[in-house]
Amino acid sequence: MEALIRWHSPNIGIVSPTEFIKLAEENGLIVRIGEWVLKTACNQAKKWQDKGYPALRLSVNISSIQLIHDGFIDSVKRVLSETDFEPRCLELEITESISVNGFRDVVDKLQALRKLGIHISVDDFGTGYSSLSYLRYLPIDTLKIDRSFVKDIELNDKNKAVVSAIMAIATTMNCRTIAEGVEKFEELACLKELGCKEIQGYIYSKPLSAEQFEVLLEEFNAEASERRYAIKTPSLA
Repeated sequence: MEALIRWHSPNIGIVSPTEFIKLAEENGLIVRIGEWVLKTACNQAKKWQDKGYPALRLSVNISSIQLIHDGFIDSVKRVLSETDFEPRCLELEITESISVNGFRDVVDKLQALRKLGIHISVDDFGTGYSSLSYLRYLPIDTLKIDRSFVKDIELNDKNKAVVSAIMAIATTMNCRTIAEGVEKFEELACLKELGCKEIQGYIYSKPLSAEQFEVLLEEFNAEASERRYAIKTPSLA
């Protein structure tokens, strides 16, 4: 599951992060916003775990401004301590462009996060301009294939080639791949044919509130219980 931020303005309604995150990065507010998002998301995920729901991995996007901030590692440790959330259940998402600025410092911080048990993923892979020579030194666990390569992939041989190449890179780096923005069964079938094992997108669900997502967890638990019962119950035939 991936945490998504929305700004509920009393004057103009819901504001997309594409409209306010850039401004928050420019004026420095992104550091405080980012810590609030991380703490809120970890706290919610911990509540679900305490209710007995599956310990799903929680993905949270991290701005380059946050990552290069001197107190970032300490803020992550503080959030994990205050929420009692297990680091192994947390995945922090960075973008390719992060690796270009202050490369040595970025690598050191990512290594520190991984030592805590946190997973690291590169979001929207293939759309940035980072050199593969930089990428190979980043301590990452997952490459997320940008939705621009996934859209109508069954109709576009060039997109198929790009996705196949990204998956090959991930394999050599011992990383997982996740295809983003999957909306159609035709796209899903094509990705399966290419060997992609993990996806996210509207084909599963549109963004949900915590309350709506909990309904999905209830359904998942019910289905899992039915499967376990079916396996344990001997056939009457």
